[in-house]
Amino acid sequence: MTQPDPLAPLLDLPGVADAVARARQACEELRWHEAYRRRWREVRAEATVRTAQASAAVDGARLPVEAVRALATGLLAGTGTGAGPGTGTGAGAAATGAATGRPDAVGEVVLGALRAGAGVERLMPALGGRDRATLPPWAQVLTRLHGAAFAGRVETDLVGRTRPAGVAPTDLRGLGAAPDGDEVAARLELLGRTIASTSAPALVVAAVAHGELLTLRPFVAGNGVVARAVSRLLVTSRGLDPTGSVVPEAAWAQQPNLYLAAAAQFATGTPQGVGAWVTACAEAVVAGVDQARSVADAVLAGRLA
Repeated sequence: MTQPDPLAPLLDLPGVADAVARARQACEELRWHEAYRRRWREVRAEATVRTAQASAAVDGARLPVEAVRALATGLLAGTGTGAGPGTGTGAGAAATGAATGRPDAVGEVVLGALRAGAGVERLMPALGGRDRATLPPWAQVLTRLHGAAFAGRVETDLVGRTRPAGVAPTDLRGLGAAPDGDEVAARLELLGRTIASTSAPALVVAAVAHGELLTLRPFVAGNGVVARAVSRLLVTSRGLDPTGSVVPEAAWAQQPNLYLAAAAQFATGTPQGVGAWVTACAEAVVAGVDQARSVADAVLAGRLA
């Protein structure tokens, strides 16, 4: 006997279907931008920079985009910092310690968001390719993203691993008490099965995964960065944003308190709260399309700033 799709009823919640349709239309219109014909890799790479900047800002780590781009350049060069070899000036210096050349606390958060974003980008299908994205198993996705974001920032035995029983998360405290122990493991497993089996629209799947990860806070820290990275991966791999360049995080970064308030509504599990969260995620995607279009315009004109 076929089991009912647990996410299908979400489309019947007030405002959700219309919001999902608006997000889909915005993403479809973006796809026709001239930059995606031959320069989509450049647009996608810059979108990863903007996504990391905004995702870190949601967590209170704010840097100018030039500094984030410098960190990304250093990351690609294998230095792990945005200040080139032997340098300590310029945009990269805004995120590094003057004496050591290593990122400071803010730079570490941004660098972690960049690593997670790069991990997501590597899993994205090529634009225009015929093959659908084949993602690693759900548990591996979470482990890799958390490892990318937080290696070196928390104890080694906590990187990529869910919180041990009795250990509370140190972030997202505005969402109330987090589930613990066996409940976290069971709900993560259920979320993975739901993502694998559902036929709900990509926006709904991404919003539910995003909201549930914020609610569970399965790691001791870094849960927000991981949740937003998972959302970006699902929006792209499931076909809503094949360009991989939409930046919904920019909307959240402008109003982080509203972001947390919406996440807290989702955490209640009520139809009203879940519907409000999915609608908010759809609105952020629409705003993120505007960000992507600006990036595409800049790439086409050769004037990233």
